[in-house]
Amino acid sequence: MRVAIAGCGLIGRKRAAALGACRLVACADVVAERAAALAGAAADATTDWRAMVARPDVDIVIVATTHDQLAIVAREAAAAGKHVLIEKPGARRAVELDPVVEAARRTGALVRVGFNHRYHRALRQAREIFESGALGEMMFVRGRYGHGGRPGYEKEWRADAALSGGGELIDQGMHLIDLSRWFLGEFTRVAGRTPTLFWNMPVEDNAFLLLETSGGQIAFLHTGWSEWKNLFSLEISGRTGKLEISGLGGSYGVERLAFYRMLPQMGPPETTIWEYPMADDSWDVEFAAFLEDIRLRRAPQPGLADAQAALRVVEQVYKVNGR
Repeated sequence: MRVAIAGCGLIGRKRAAALGACRLVACADVVAERAAALAGAAADATTDWRAMVARPDVDIVIVATTHDQLAIVAREAAAAGKHVLIEKPGARRAVELDPVVEAARRTGALVRVGFNHRYHRALRQAREIFESGALGEMMFVRGRYGHGGRPGYEKEWRADAALSGGGELIDQGMHLIDLSRWFLGEFTRVAGRTPTLFWNMPVEDNAFLLLETSGGQIAFLHTGWSEWKNLFSLEISGRTGKLEISGLGGSYGVERLAFYRMLPQMGPPETTIWEYPMADDSWDVEFAAFLEDIRLRRAPQPGLADAQAALRVVEQVYKVNGR
């Protein structure tokens, strides 16, 4: 299939490198040089994304723009009958995705949202163990995710709420919310705080969340841009076992999964540990899953409903905090 990419920054480049047998035919970016660099000699480069998504030789559009443009580009692509992979968070607010839902319904386009962390090796293995029932009835999820930014971070687009929709909560926090929903289900009670503790910026640089399902399962989450050693940690606890995922590779440390199986006599658990020091293949596996969605005409998961559910959690926390 033939792919076009809107947004040629870091994520756009990652997506371009994970197309498998698909062919990149066009790249669009507000910075012409960035589009040209990604397109190379094999694809067309442009600053006009609208013309790009309307091209008859484009089957799939990947949207990797700033948050304010994600839903706009996705809506036009879906309206043109193109299948769409839209990066998380999908939009700044859940309502911005309603026109994308309608366009996809009208044309039959399939839309997947890039909650890429579901496809890391440790999370794929964790999901298999969870689906086997080995954890028993779920109790809680405890998650932490963060990095320390870089000089000038307060001047980048993520610190501008008009472009980003918010700070760290709508950035890395969306991954924690999505993963928590994936294992616990929908959250009916939402509480949280979104302080700005370090960076001189109008959006939050930390977020602390307490989320609860109708069945009483709880997610306790912290995400921050003041984590001086990059950190990813997710603990998934059931009545008969616990999973602990740490690291995402690179500066986050070796990706690792530990499975603690509770014994009848309790005490120290039976422990199995997997480590994944190899290169991250999540982008490739995720895109392959999207191609399978298209081949089978199945609804992508995670899709627009997942993005809207996670965004509604973000919105509730922002509302309580006056953001």
